[in-house]
Amino acid sequence: MSQVHRSIFFSAVERYGSLFFFLLSTAILARLLTPEEFGTYAVINAVTVIVAASFQEFGGANYLIQKQNLSERNIRTAFTITLLLSTAVGIVLFFLRDITAAFFAQDGMRIGIAVSVLNFLVWPFSITIAALFRRDLAFGALAACNLAGNFATAAISIALALMQFSYMAPVWGTLAGNAIAALLLVRERKNVRIFLPSFAGYRDVVGFGLYSGGVVIINVFYNLAPQLTIARVMDFTAVGLYSRAVTLTQTFDKLVIQVLSPVIMPAIFAQTKAGGDLKRIYLDAIELLTAVHWPFLLVIAIMAHPLILVWLGPTWIDIVPLVRLLCIGYLALFAACLSYPVLVAVGSVRDALLSSLISLPPSLLLIFAASFYGVEAVAASALVTLPFQAFVAIYFISRHLAFGPADVFRAVRKSAVVALFTSTAAVVIALLIHGGVIGSLAGLICVGVCAAGSWFAGLAVTNHPLLAHVRSAISELLSAVPPILPVRNQPAGGPTDELPHTFRRKSF
Repeated sequence: MSQVHRSIFFSAVERYGSLFFFLLSTAILARLLTPEEFGTYAVINAVTVIVAASFQEFGGANYLIQKQNLSERNIRTAFTITLLLSTAVGIVLFFLRDITAAFFAQDGMRIGIAVSVLNFLVWPFSITIAALFRRDLAFGALAACNLAGNFATAAISIALALMQFSYMAPVWGTLAGNAIAALLLVRERKNVRIFLPSFAGYRDVVGFGLYSGGVVIINVFYNLAPQLTIARVMDFTAVGLYSRAVTLTQTFDKLVIQVLSPVIMPAIFAQTKAGGDLKRIYLDAIELLTAVHWPFLLVIAIMAHPLILVWLGPTWIDIVPLVRLLCIGYLALFAACLSYPVLVAVGSVRDALLSSLISLPPSLLLIFAASFYGVEAVAASALVTLPFQAFVAIYFISRHLAFGPADVFRAVRKSAVVALFTSTAAVVIALLIHGGVIGSLAGLICVGVCAAGSWFAGLAVTNHPLLAHVRSAISELLSAVPPILPVRNQPAGGPTDELPHTFRRKSF
């Protein structure tokens, strides 16, 4: 197994393990917290994450990963700047907690923000060490530490919710999980010298961080702005409904994109350094991503009603139309995870910021206007905003890699057929559920089997390049499994090729 494949494997172990804890805790918390309570937590989390984004890229992960000749001094300077900014921003947010709570007319936000800002003392350690592990493609150690932290987050959040901590349960749980993950990462790295203060070469760190940080801030703010807008214009119950709808829609990101994202940038830099054609890498990646991205979102949209009924319970059934609208909008973001790494790889992090400044402010205005017409209108705005953002990002990338719309069409045409195969199977099962032939849970099991079969059939019919990767992955997994029966010693002078053809290992 290659180093990149091994990295993806351990990244998948982490993400799928974390997703299991997330799905389990979400299902339990959905029955312990009301939509209003979850909405309060969602707004506290949104405010904290947006503010945190203002410092995490000034010396954060992407600087450490893309730096060609990284020294211990560079690491120390990056950590020092991140820690100072994090502490300063956390203090400011702490003293603004009363104003923030008054703005959203929710007194409970005061204590929530006061506890959440403690994360600002933890994040710099996690960010620095995680970036170093990612740079070295050492995803095994990173996965173990993050899984432990995510397990702690889920377990503590559920325990506190059972003890009637209300919206503060996930706030305390998140803090505890982040602290545990940071401690394990520091222990695993075994080099505390990187945390010694330094300002040597700070111009290089800040110079990259200004553009990279700007990209992160505006994108994080955009992703969380609907929740803040809904909280201000409508109420916290609407925030809770919209947040749950987004959570379900972004399941693909948790299953696939978050597995690949930590590996994408290091892998792109490694391939381009080895002389790879970045245009070909980008178009091939689009072809592979859409073959999974589009079928998954269409199945979620079609099966939204039984999925929400089984996972979250009848209390959350109102989010079905929101999920369907968001899923359709998210179809346009098939290449979103590639945009920033590719622009950094071509030496144009400035264009990454410029494309965000062009596409996101108009999108925010549309979301704000839609919020006066209800939460469903906010979800419907994604049908306009997300395709617009995708168009702008691909346009900027095409200027550097010299490709046109025809190249993109050729890259995604087979995936469109695969998506049609998969969604057809989902429609049949959805009709059976709607007609009362089978129940919701049985229907979800059936759609999992039938959609997977139809997906493979679509790959085979179109001869999609992803099929070869799937076969290769299965072959590698089978070769890694020890044989059930002991292998007999070969007789002297009897080469392996002399074995009967029936007993030779077949490969895909």
